[in-house]
Amino acid sequence: MSNRCTVRIDDGVKRDILARTDIGEVIGAVVSLRKRGNDLVGLCPFHGEKTPSFHVHPDRGFFKCFGCDAAGDVIRFVQLHDNLNFVDAMHVLAKRAGIQLENEDPATARVRSEKEAIYHANDIAARFFHRMLTAEAEGEKGRRYCAERGISAESIAQFKLGFAPERWDGLVAELQREGVDGALAATAGLVKQGQRGYYDFYRDRLMIPTHAVTGETIAFGGRLIGPGEPKYLNTTTTPVYTKGRFLFALGIARRSAQREGNIVIVEGYLDCIALHQAGITNAVASLGTAFGAEQARELRKATENVFICFDGDAAGQAAAAKSIDTLVHEGLAARIVQLPAGEDPDSYVRANGADAFRARLNDAIPWIQFKIDRRIGEIRAGFKSRAQIAREAEILVRTLPRAEWDHWRTYAAPQLGVDVEDLRKARLQITDGARLEYGEGQMIDVRRSDKIRPGSVASPSWEAACLAIFVSEPGLVAEYAGRIEPERFGEPSLRRIYARMREQADVLLQPADVFALFSDDGDVSAVLASIAGAERSRIIRFADSEARRAYLDRTIERFAADDRHRRFRELDAQMTALFESGQPVPQELRAEHSALHAARTKG
Repeated sequence: MSNRCTVRIDDGVKRDILARTDIGEVIGAVVSLRKRGNDLVGLCPFHGEKTPSFHVHPDRGFFKCFGCDAAGDVIRFVQLHDNLNFVDAMHVLAKRAGIQLENEDPATARVRSEKEAIYHANDIAARFFHRMLTAEAEGEKGRRYCAERGISAESIAQFKLGFAPERWDGLVAELQREGVDGALAATAGLVKQGQRGYYDFYRDRLMIPTHAVTGETIAFGGRLIGPGEPKYLNTTTTPVYTKGRFLFALGIARRSAQREGNIVIVEGYLDCIALHQAGITNAVASLGTAFGAEQARELRKATENVFICFDGDAAGQAAAAKSIDTLVHEGLAARIVQLPAGEDPDSYVRANGADAFRARLNDAIPWIQFKIDRRIGEIRAGFKSRAQIAREAEILVRTLPRAEWDHWRTYAAPQLGVDVEDLRKARLQITDGARLEYGEGQMIDVRRSDKIRPGSVASPSWEAACLAIFVSEPGLVAEYAGRIEPERFGEPSLRRIYARMREQADVLLQPADVFALFSDDGDVSAVLASIAGAERSRIIRFADSEARRAYLDRTIERFAADDRHRRFRELDAQMTALFESGQPVPQELRAEHSALHAARTKG
């Protein structure tokens, strides 16, 4: 999900929300924080770590992780933690603060209204299906199916499982009673429109709802109970759900995942439910074989370590191989759990028990070994020369950190019938181009990017120092606005930030006001948080307002000196050109040149 949003919300409203919101309280509800001086410190929720590098600055209204560079104000935190866009995060915090947001444009208001209506319709459907399964005679078939699959009453309640009765108007009638418009229910994927009106999309199926981590019901999976096809009927794309963005049971599993330090990824709903029922409560389901980058980022908020446990058949193993690339690219360390052919996590844990499954977790192999094993099989099955085999194996090995290359060369060589030296020699034929090793097997492109990178702004130190001063004491922006022009900033990203602050100087009273200006731009918020930490974590430190003003005054003096030097060079070149052409040099040029020369000599 994009961190940017085209909708603008009045800066005054943002300031009100930030003023009424305790960032330490909001973040402290989901991250264990302890006080350290004026800061709050804890383990970062956005990347796995054992040593706290996540700092919250309640006095200045921003957070900063020195491990992964996540940073920003409380709005930015809600965006990142709950995977929301800027406007949605604003609504969450506005509701919490008791502030009514009324200044969205009409188009955005319509979209938001539609989403909220779909959440409401989905909740009605989920309650209807759950009631059918647990309390109505029509749900007997579903209850028998749950018993046959070993799904307990506790799991039915925890995952809010339901049953869609084998008729055409069960849910339609329920939605009508609740005043839900049929067209909206169709948009939500709950009903279909036929020649005689709307009819139920799901019939004779065990219903499994998917929830966002914030609790809203966003989609359903319907498992056919009787004979027929398709076995599963899932919600397609709707205004609140896109396949490849969400994970089943992540809201339930993430606390356990943070405690265990890892997450188990399975393919199907029932695989996931079976593992939770067996006490393996850090399991989630991928909701499809094509694992998405956004899903990987959601996982990384809870942990960097994942077990991939897909079905033991060829399709499951192929899906695992595809998922590896996405997970590793997003910085996750993956291990592959191998099940016997024909088994899936559900059947395996029900037949062998939780301890046997945990033993499989303990025996899981690193993702690179899994990929090497598959590639070795392909290489051995092909008609390739010894040199080709060595080269292909070396390409695989070189996706790893350099320190591991020889280990995996030694592993692969005997299985391919080549010598380790053949692989080492093959490296001479391979060039990395514009790629660079990065982290656990992750390769990144090192071509230049225009995107602002927090903590690595390539600018003179005075630019970052000035912005650090203005973020820490925003009242100084108005005081110095007439003396420091935006054009003085050579770094374009910092020039844009200062120009915006200068435009709004009259309303910038505290650090939170500055962050409010850029709450809808995650990149700028991160840069600001990085720069704002300069007074505490970098060379330049300012004890008080007097020290800040002294630094700004010295900077302005330097500007004046630079301007005089530039003008002196211009005059010098002008006078030289006139002299060489035989033309007289005007007296005013000579006077100005002499004055500038005297000032430079005195300086």
